[in-house]
Amino acid sequence: MNQRTTLLLGLSLMAIGGLASFNLAKKDKQSIASAGLKIPDGFNAAIIADNLGSARHMVVTPANDIYVHLEGLKSGKGIVVLHDNGDKADIKTSFGSFAGTGIRISNGYLYASSDKAVFRFKLNEKQEVIDPEHPETVVSGLVSKRAHKPKAIAFDNEGNLYVNIGAYSNICSEFDPQKKGCPILDSAGAIWKFKTDKLNQKQSDGIRFASGLRNVVGLDWNQQDNQLFVMQHGRDALHDLFPKYYTTQQSALLPAECMYALKEGDNAGWPYMYYDDVKHKKMLGPEYGGDGEKEADAKYLDPVAAYPGHLAPDGLLFYTGNQFPEKYKNGAFIAFHGSWNRAPEPQAGYFVVFQPFKDGKPDGKWEVFADGFAGTAEETSPGKAEHRPCGLAQGPDGSLYVSDDVKGTIYKITYKK
Repeated sequence: MNQRTTLLLGLSLMAIGGLASFNLAKKDKQSIASAGLKIPDGFNAAIIADNLGSARHMVVTPANDIYVHLEGLKSGKGIVVLHDNGDKADIKTSFGSFAGTGIRISNGYLYASSDKAVFRFKLNEKQEVIDPEHPETVVSGLVSKRAHKPKAIAFDNEGNLYVNIGAYSNICSEFDPQKKGCPILDSAGAIWKFKTDKLNQKQSDGIRFASGLRNVVGLDWNQQDNQLFVMQHGRDALHDLFPKYYTTQQSALLPAECMYALKEGDNAGWPYMYYDDVKHKKMLGPEYGGDGEKEADAKYLDPVAAYPGHLAPDGLLFYTGNQFPEKYKNGAFIAFHGSWNRAPEPQAGYFVVFQPFKDGKPDGKWEVFADGFAGTAEETSPGKAEHRPCGLAQGPDGSLYVSDDVKGTIYKITYKK
């Protein structure tokens, strides 16, 4: 056995060990079953709505109305309005002629995104939409090509709107054959920043706030740290493209899905690097001279937390409520949509995890908070999963809502002392 073979075998065993630790972390928190979910002791999960359509992100008002954005139109409408009556949510109405993912309330408006634009609807004092048929266009003409089209959105405290513009590529190699630099980064693979006091903006009116991010669907503003946090979907196909450097097991577990805390001008390094959560290092991508051993340039942003590869983080929420135990206060919930490309390892994800925070930064090991969305072990693949968590929202009483974009199910998770 030559030196390279020995090295790759060692790395593969390390990666498998990482998966074993990951599976153990799942089992630690699977205390009780409720609404088909496994959640910690003291919590209860109830299905309050079902069959809504492809339910993506959502937001809850102080009056317990839930605005749910659908990925595909249902009866010609893209936003469903529910009212939570406690143990059941009834449909009040639906509106919006566009499907999409992002939806937020900010400064008297409901904002919602299509794959190419962000719109807003004026709200009354009860946070009900006043004129659902005539939204205002905040920004249009956003890049939307081939893949990673959904536009997730977030707001800071100063009237700025943040929009993910996903890269329409796995690793940019088809656009950068000479390895001179990925040309699509001028308009995609980044978070864009826009003002909300100006209507009818184009993408060129915004600021490329942070770049080198392949695709972000989960993002939220951290009030403790006064900073934007995002969850990146990592690249695919390390073994398929470079079998001499990566085993199938390594490719199933790498690269990590990463959480980044962003400041203006940050560069997370896609497509030139990826993060290896087994080595805890930024690695140079094989398309750009890497071999699984060479580290990336230190100039690229370090993640603040990392998770096993290919789990697809689609929702991020900082919990600020008072209903849950103190350990959850100001920590982050992450909805992992589930994998499709972890063979020969089992497909994984399809759960909501909790990441402890302290003073605005991740602090300690993440843990699986709610599991069992997909159903049986045999169903944990995209075509068979019963439910796939996508959006997260916090209710006025501190309840946690989770959306599912397979059957349009809304879960409500509560805690009773």
